Amino acid sequence: MHERDRLYINGQWVSPVGTQFIDVINPTTEEILGRVPAATHVEAGQAVAAARAAANAWGCTPVAERAGFLAKIHQGLVSRVDEIARTITAEIGMPLKLSRRIQAGLPAAVLESYVKLLGEYAFEERIGSSLVVREPAGVAACITPWNYPLHQVVAKVAPALAAGCTVVLKPSEVAPFSAFILAEIIHAAGLPTGVFNLVTGTGEEVGECLVHHPDIDMISFTGSLRAGRRVAELAAGTVKRVTLELGGKSAAVVLDDADLATAIKGTIGACFINSGQTCTAHTRLLVPERFYEEAAALAIAAAKAYAPGDPLEEGTRLGPLVSAAQRERVREYIRQGIAEGADLLIGSAEPPDAMKVGFFVQPTVFGRVTPNMVIAREEIFGPVLSIMTYRDEDDAVNIANATQYGLAAAVWSGDQARAERIARKLKAGQVDINGGAFNLMAPFGGYKQSGYGRELGSFGLEEFLEIKAIQLKE
Repeated sequence: MHERDRLYINGQWVSPVGTQFIDVINPTTEEILGRVPAATHVEAGQAVAAARAAANAWGCTPVAERAGFLAKIHQGLVSRVDEIARTITAEIGMPLKLSRRIQAGLPAAVLESYVKLLGEYAFEERIGSSLVVREPAGVAACITPWNYPLHQVVAKVAPALAAGCTVVLKPSEVAPFSAFILAEIIHAAGLPTGVFNLVTGTGEEVGECLVHHPDIDMISFTGSLRAGRRVAELAAGTVKRVTLELGGKSAAVVLDDADLATAIKGTIGACFINSGQTCTAHTRLLVPERFYEEAAALAIAAAKAYAPGDPLEEGTRLGPLVSAAQRERVREYIRQGIAEGADLLIGSAEPPDAMKVGFFVQPTVFGRVTPNMVIAREEIFGPVLSIMTYRDEDDAVNIANATQYGLAAAVWSGDQARAERIARKLKAGQVDINGGAFNLMAPFGGYKQSGYGRELGSFGLEEFLEIKAIQLKE
């Protein structure tokens, strides 16, 4: 039982003012995994006050000293990698072998990347008669989701601290426990009092308090489109700086010269990872019309390898969804796809036969999906793939771009130059070619209603910096 009854504010573990707690459910067993405090605006205000009081001193801390603290935090993450992986698997159901590499390994790698970046980043430069300096934005509120709970936290907290900002973190109440492990690591690293603060609670209570609080200088938010719109609305009242990383409906465009089997297998993997609960999931597979039958058969075969199972078992590739509500949401989308006339190639809205307990959904593939269907337009956030056909390259690009989102996409082709030409036409912040690997130093973020701002590398650091021009008299 994970029992967390205190918040981390001003360098101390403090008891909340209220007595309310939030139960965290294990999605595999449907049992209570633990609980965390349901903080209120009072605790949120205390955390903001602590961060504000620490802001000037931390912002003036030498870059090398900040890098030293980040290095200690990185070592703390590495030393607790197995604990972090098991905690997150228990919270969200990602298979443990993937959690070790992604949920625990990726945050440590991101932290390390900022330690290295601080050793080479130019915080000031001379441009003609001006000295251009980059200064910390001030107090940053970081509001994070449940699907990659520690990675999304570190992708905000690491650049914020590197930039010289102080932080108030509100993790998702659905999967909060890895954030407490991070707070323990930060405390052990000796980070100055008030520089990092952790407050758990709901978005309506804690999140909204942080967004409109006058002493918060910027918001970094990752979550749903609906919640992102609310954040932007509330932040506008005090004209805060805001970065938003929201939803996606990513298309994988398979060209007629691609290795079809490899492209289909890669797309299924990019769609089903984390049970489809990934904002960059490649959920629309676009293939030439003449290849449809072959593509459908390959997709069915590939999907069969993702049988739902216990995430603690070594061979499991597909765990449960995070909650009962999320399970029902995905099932309803599957029902809608059937009602709209899409061909159900594999899967069902019914629970998997072998999984009587847990928030499991069958891996599902629809064929003959058209752009006007709900399953082609809305983010499902589950293991559901839609196969769509196109006539020519222009038609493929138009279909891929015909969405309110623009977070990610993919192109598969036997011709690198051709693939790059198509990639440049796709309205997405990240485009993979032939399964290109994720790059921690490249910018991550989206076009259109997938949000604005970027994370990771120097691009993520700069979101937490203000730019000042000092005009010099020569």
